[in-house]
Amino acid sequence: MTDATNHPLAGLWQPTQLQRLHYGSASVKKHLLECLPKDSSKAFIITGNSLATKTPLVKQVEQLLGNKHAGTFSKIGEHAPVAQLDEATKIVEKDSSVDTVISIGGGSPIDSAKAISYRLHDKSGKWLYHIAIPTTLSASECTMMAGYTESDGVKTGVRGKELVPHVVLYDSTFTLQTPERLWLSTGLRALDHAIELLYHPTASEMPARWQTLQAAGSLFENLPKYKANMKDEEVITKLQLAAFASLGFLGYNIKGGLGLSHALGYALGSPYSIPHGITSCLTLGHVVKLKAANDPEAAEQIARVLPFINEKASGDTKKDAELVGERILKLVQDLGLDSDLRNYKVGKEEIPVITKRATGQESGELYESVEGLVKGLFA
Repeated sequence: MTDATNHPLAGLWQPTQLQRLHYGSASVKKHLLECLPKDSSKAFIITGNSLATKTPLVKQVEQLLGNKHAGTFSKIGEHAPVAQLDEATKIVEKDSSVDTVISIGGGSPIDSAKAISYRLHDKSGKWLYHIAIPTTLSASECTMMAGYTESDGVKTGVRGKELVPHVVLYDSTFTLQTPERLWLSTGLRALDHAIELLYHPTASEMPARWQTLQAAGSLFENLPKYKANMKDEEVITKLQLAAFASLGFLGYNIKGGLGLSHALGYALGSPYSIPHGITSCLTLGHVVKLKAANDPEAAEQIARVLPFINEKASGDTKKDAELVGERILKLVQDLGLDSDLRNYKVGKEEIPVITKRATGQESGELYESVEGLVKGLFA
């Protein structure tokens, strides 16, 4: 196995178990039933309370399934608390006819469906077939990781190649109910995936890095268009495909976590009840500028983004990568999203806790640079 692919002409890409990606308006209605693995399949739905009670979307899926619908669990909260996972796992475990799980929503329901499948496999040796219907741009449907929150509020997770959903249905009609702020902030999460995969040392040049560049360009172009008109389904579909391009070509060969912005996101997210889309708004631009200054190989990769966001490269990769960071910070501002912690209950005494959690260190050069970044998030 190739450990690093910083040089484009030597690398490895191992595709995941994803079998189908349907996209476009009404794709759930057109394709859901044909996506079930067997004629005899029974599907259990995992979703959140808001989607189940405040929108018609879950009912639509239940009606489409008809007698193939085995039940719905709609208590999944933000960051997927472990108590809810335990409850849902027990329900599915009792019904041996269930072979499919359908997740509807953002990262928490999708990750929960993965974690339930993982837990059932531990007990029975069988994996559930997973159909994901995302309603945000968080791109959890692209990964083999499932994050959830322990009882102490700290995010943890499981991973395995069998956790990648088998089918993804990007249906623009299923996002028309998504709150604007949630959609836009998860768009920044997708940009976070794209940039951090771009400079990840074990990312493949093709298709991973090529696709992340396209993803970044599309997100920069279409997030402002979405803000101008939230009902434009063509723009919505372009953003869904950009979210997929940001992480859908990750492959099985990636080693370790994505990068510092994600590590900071986990340190800030569930412990302080900050949505992961917002953590990306807070951290990504600053992390990119940090990489520009301190990591020449990462800077070289980041600089490749410039022509995709209508900027001309100067040839000085440090300056060029820093400009990408500035453009990300400006995008957050233009979209009206949070650029500091003033709206969240995080005291300055938490700075060393957050820094240690993100870096795994208590001192040193990396610790000090990240500590400076975290201090800057306090208005």
